[in-house]
Amino acid sequence: MNKLTNYTTEKIFIRLINNKSNENYWKYIQELRKRKTDAIYKKSLLLIDSDSIKEKIIGLDVLNQFGYPRLHQKEIIQLFFKLLKSETDKEVLSSILYGISHNNESLTNEQVDFLCSLKTHKSVYVKFSLVNALLTLENDNAIDTLIEFSKNKDFDIRNWATFGLGSQTDIDNEKIRFALWNKIKDTSKIVRQEAIAGLTQRKDKNIKDILIQELKNIDEYSSLILESIEELNDKSLIPYLENQIEENKTSKKVNEEWLVDTLEKLKSVNQKN
Repeated sequence: MNKLTNYTTEKIFIRLINNKSNENYWKYIQELRKRKTDAIYKKSLLLIDSDSIKEKIIGLDVLNQFGYPRLHQKEIIQLFFKLLKSETDKEVLSSILYGISHNNESLTNEQVDFLCSLKTHKSVYVKFSLVNALLTLENDNAIDTLIEFSKNKDFDIRNWATFGLGSQTDIDNEKIRFALWNKIKDTSKIVRQEAIAGLTQRKDKNIKDILIQELKNIDEYSSLILESIEELNDKSLIPYLENQIEENKTSKKVNEEWLVDTLEKLKSVNQKN
């Protein structure tokens, strides 16, 4: 593909609209976002108003991160919420919600409540994009909705909701901790680790025993456990790390450098203290 910077804006839009495959789709979208021209903004609005699902999504995807720094952000977020009240296509709804996820730092309580009302939507795609829209929101309704989604049977929804509760908010209360503890025995190792990371971030007094148990079963997909050990910064975990390093010389279940690095960080911090 020729260098995108040599393409006119019109040519990129034509490629996006007429291409039968999604190859290079996001490269085209990102190039348009970076150009920040009023012509691109107006063209995207026209596409969003189109009867074509494909064209609507192109317009939405351009505007959801339009400009560096963002341009027309207030108008765009107002448009997204207006569209949420009328659109029915699950792909369009998902694109709108992903757009809100990139612009959710100044939402009103009314807007958050409207987002949360979409939690009963039948589509898993809409629910997953809704989880993304709710991430980082320090709002009781948003937190309650993420807690509900953390119980969802769909892995992606459950995983990202747990991630949102555990690591994407600084709120620390009993209901969040209870929700995270409910994920400690989740069938997914990834979800369990997100819950562990969230409880470690909150310095939960009972999380050390869980970290010790996870350390015994560590493998190449357990980097979050080592990060949690560093976060907890409890020197009593040093012997367990040393034992695991010895065992790993035989089992070779994980990169030894990861274990050694975590051990050295833990020792270094505690020596300073």
